[in-house]
Amino acid sequence: MAKKGARDLALDVLNRVEEQKSYSNLELRHVLDKADLSAADAGLVTELVYGTIQHKLTLDFVLSHFVGGKKIQSWVRNLLRLSLYQIHYLDRIPERAAVHEAVEIAKRRGHQGISSMVNGVLRNVLRNPDVWERQPKGDAVEQLAVAYSHPQWLVRQWLKEYGEETTREICEANNRAPHSSVRVNRLKTTREQLIASLKEEGHVVQPSPLSPDGILLAGGNAAGTSWFKKGYCTVQDESSMLVASAVSPKPGMRVLDACAAPGGKTTHLAERMENRGEIVANDVHPHKRELIVHAAKRLGLDIIEPIVSDALDLPQKGLGQFDRILLDAPCTGFGVIRRKPDLKWNKTADDVKAIAQLQYQLLVQMSSMLAPDSLLVYSTCTIEPAENQEIVQRFVAEHPEFVLDDTLGDDLPLVVREKLDETGACLQILPHHFDSDGFFIARLRRKK
Repeated sequence: MAKKGARDLALDVLNRVEEQKSYSNLELRHVLDKADLSAADAGLVTELVYGTIQHKLTLDFVLSHFVGGKKIQSWVRNLLRLSLYQIHYLDRIPERAAVHEAVEIAKRRGHQGISSMVNGVLRNVLRNPDVWERQPKGDAVEQLAVAYSHPQWLVRQWLKEYGEETTREICEANNRAPHSSVRVNRLKTTREQLIASLKEEGHVVQPSPLSPDGILLAGGNAAGTSWFKKGYCTVQDESSMLVASAVSPKPGMRVLDACAAPGGKTTHLAERMENRGEIVANDVHPHKRELIVHAAKRLGLDIIEPIVSDALDLPQKGLGQFDRILLDAPCTGFGVIRRKPDLKWNKTADDVKAIAQLQYQLLVQMSSMLAPDSLLVYSTCTIEPAENQEIVQRFVAEHPEFVLDDTLGDDLPLVVREKLDETGACLQILPHHFDSDGFFIARLRRKK
């Protein structure tokens, strides 16, 4: 059996994602682990999968002008999407090569009629380049949805919350490839020393403007560096690094990370505490406990105690009170669409409502474990007010023993303080603000 090329493998992943409603990152990992590919080809497969999913609605709108109401098998539609993505979005791939590969794949997987149809559709698109500039006849919601390939319900919601200009900026940012960033392990080195070492190895790096612990890398796999393996750094988005600043843990404190896996924020807290004190790192999934253990060991941290429990049950575990609590709550993830494009197609407005109910329950339960005059940080990687501002505002209204802590800005870099809301206790970063993940952070203080 002939070895499959990058486009064949990408098509396999797209088909499985669509047929089984599975996650593209998991299917991609499964395919790449089995395939014997060069780094370049593995990168191409990844780009083709994520790019095709990211731009799916735009690609389907263009296709609609050439296939009309014809019934097309799902794998053929995915092949056409995959090919159009290469033609329009990847300058380095010649158009003729993209068409030729699509026709050959169609021949192998189908029959002459299918390959002829694929060839005809793609060549028609090439003969009519203006099709990419056409807009649907609907309202602003439909036009933005098609232009930036986002579901209409989500665009409608963002237009209501943020207005047209910001919604457009959010959608544009979601379609850009994420950059790589790492967090320096303060216990082993300094940011300056690690930057110098990475530059010596030929990496293009610069300090993050969002976090004093962050370093931006241009391309490459940070997890493959010797510095990562030795525990000098951790792969983490810049926005996520702000959480540890908000928690502001001190050496010797007792800290609870209620939803901790895979351990990125937990280990950051431990590093900020100079590996002195106690961190209880909880997660509901037993297999994810090992991720926390492995991360702590790699970074040389021994104050982290991983436990497995539904976070809602933690108050009944006899864990006592904590000086700091981090509730990085499960959420819809609409701040990380650029990393997980499936999210925007798989989630619904009902999902937002359902997860918001859980988030509030978690916040109420975690608050009972906070010591007086101590801090609880609530964070999510979404940009939905129903999961963010509305949660904490409702909480302080119903729990007068808590207040929103307006000194949050004191622990944040100057560049992000302007994104604090009028309370000074809630930070909402949108994907286009700093070209980082969308993230929400709120800090609550329990009165004495």
